Amino acid sequence: MAGTSTGYPVQLSIDYPDRNLNRLTTFFRIFVVIPIAIIIGLLTSGNYGGTAEGSESYQYAAAGLVFLPLVLMILFRQKYPKWWFDWNVALTKFSTRVGAYIGLLTDVYPSTDEEQAVHIEIPYPDAKNELNRWLPLVKWLLAIPHYIILFFLSIAASIHHCILTFLGILMPQTICFSCSFCFASLRNMFISCLKTDGIANRC
Repeated sequence: MAGTSTGYPVQLSIDYPDRNLNRLTTFFRIFVVIPIAIIIGLLTSGNYGGTAEGSESYQYAAAGLVFLPLVLMILFRQKYPKWWFDWNVALTKFSTRVGAYIGLLTDVYPSTDEEQAVHIEIPYPDAKNELNRWLPLVKWLLAIPHYIILFFLSIAASIHHCILTFLGILMPQTICFSCSFCFASLRNMFISCLKTDGIANRC
């Protein structure tokens, strides 16, 4: 199992494959992932616009992580409602399982609720004592250098994924040697989410 440093509050680990990954599902991965990709797409983008006259507008899904309401809640009340936290964690785990499947870190089809090979630990924070009430307003600016690194890392990961797919089809035993790079890319993208006051500078 690959894991993160124990010093960081957010922990992500993905079980190293103990066997050669399936050639068939690797070849058709881009098609097989479509159903679960639709589900996660509905969960993270749930807006509906009305007619030209503006008669209707409603939300058919949760539209992703609870972010802006959380910023206001921490800023003015210094509270992080537990059910908001549970939703953010559940959606993060689900999206990470999908990302691991697309990234060929596993050929087990991602579950909507089971942990499977992806393990994520995010401790529930004490908003009043552990979270800086002003930091959510500026933390995204402080993380700009990290986003720049993630931009180039995502490009490298995409190229690497194409090569990995080709090798996985021809020589499935070689695919496991590339899991560390894919895991590092996924871990850095994951840690960049708003989960704690820390910036992912220990990756």
